[in-house]
Amino acid sequence: MLNGPFVLAIDQGTSSTKTVIFNDKGKVVARGSEPLHTMYLDGGLVEQDPQEIYENVLKSVAKCVADFTSKEGRIEDIRSCGISNQRETFVLWDNKGAPLHNAVVWQCKRSTAVCEQLRAEGLEEMIRQKTGLLADPYFSGSKVIWLNLHNERVKTAVAGGNAFFGTVDTWLLHKLTNGKAYLTDHTNASRTLFFNLETLSWDAELISVFGLEGLHLPDIQSSSSHFGETDFNGLFPEAIPITAMIGDSHAAAFGEGCFGPGIAKATLGTGSSILMNIGPEPKPSQQGMVTTIGWSAGERVEYALEGVIVTCGATIEWLKTHLELFSDIRETEAMARSVKDSGGVYLVPAFSGLGAPHWDMNRKASITGLTFNSNKNHIVRAALESIPFQIKDVIVAMESDTGIALRELKIDGGLTSNNFVVQMLADLLEKPVVNLGFPEVSALGAAYLSGLYSGVYPGIEYLQKLSENHSSVAPKVNNEAVKAAYRGWQEAVSSAPQICVTH
Repeated sequence: MLNGPFVLAIDQGTSSTKTVIFNDKGKVVARGSEPLHTMYLDGGLVEQDPQEIYENVLKSVAKCVADFTSKEGRIEDIRSCGISNQRETFVLWDNKGAPLHNAVVWQCKRSTAVCEQLRAEGLEEMIRQKTGLLADPYFSGSKVIWLNLHNERVKTAVAGGNAFFGTVDTWLLHKLTNGKAYLTDHTNASRTLFFNLETLSWDAELISVFGLEGLHLPDIQSSSSHFGETDFNGLFPEAIPITAMIGDSHAAAFGEGCFGPGIAKATLGTGSSILMNIGPEPKPSQQGMVTTIGWSAGERVEYALEGVIVTCGATIEWLKTHLELFSDIRETEAMARSVKDSGGVYLVPAFSGLGAPHWDMNRKASITGLTFNSNKNHIVRAALESIPFQIKDVIVAMESDTGIALRELKIDGGLTSNNFVVQMLADLLEKPVVNLGFPEVSALGAAYLSGLYSGVYPGIEYLQKLSENHSSVAPKVNNEAVKAAYRGWQEAVSSAPQICVTH
């Protein structure tokens, strides 16, 4: 029999919903996962069915609870629930709770022209100063403007004061509480283009400039606070409190222990999101980062800088699929180690442009420095090295923007199993790199924040102790070769590519 108390965490992601139950030591006791369908439409439009998102969550929770009860866990020992969610995806609904349109997913590019217009009108600086964000299709506000311009049903509802906006957390809360709660947290609010980082509230001037005065917006609370109660549509005999809501990247940072300034996390996935805690005051970036809320609990609000790298693991996948240099990604570590160094070969992975801090979206990918002595192992090594090089670029820019030195880097994602990449990252940054080796860090962060409020976890100090036992890779003392390689990378990025490679 499992001994409580427990916290249930829902991680509602773009491609699936994972539900995980954690005990008071932060250990997983039960899991459930349910895939989610996404519609990729013509013209770069990406949508999901709002009702399907909600039903997907219920199915995931049901699977997790079945796993839990099969191990003789008692549902009455689940103290509270936390929700982490795909950021920037949003739903608009009317006062009867009926969606006015499909959920518009963060990947959707429909508002590119809207963002160009905002920049042409000279509004980007005002947006950046107030929200910490850029006028970019990535953020939900620009897509709400697009719907208000191009969708008659949405336009009529906004004008008539009958349109309710919510990111996925807010939509799920609305559904799970039968319409009783209409709330969001600081992190999700900070990704909308509507939120003022200084006042921690919706910015009336921006909403007016965007032509969205009639739009209803949820009240904003700390990530760790009481949002409502749910029995998951009758799945639980009694309703339990929802005591955390937080965007998934922020949840991952919290789950990995980014509790204080100078602690950063990098997700090594297809691309990479790097979040660094910068403390209790927002700091603007001069180098293409966005300023955002890292997490909040009670009166405590921690800000963060975020840098987005467009291509990380996707580079390695391209070498496998298109160049057929290996059949299994796990081969790449041995291939990289089979050569002394990259032999002066650099791969700049600008397949979809270069992200932070360069922001050159017209750049094409390039392989430079090839000689007759170069072989496929040099190319594989150069591709793997491009991942630590890009993360170093972002961290250096963050340190320069804030005057806060990196203390340690926490990592998650598929590429963390590649020890060559992890060791090179530690050597380049000259700081420890901590690898959780745990796939559900967003769920863990949501559970920690929920359990902080419901008393399952006594405080941040307790959570810090839970985070101490993870494997850490220390930098090597002699890293002159890595420094020289990084100087070569900087030259490769700044020089015009001679040999271009595209998808």
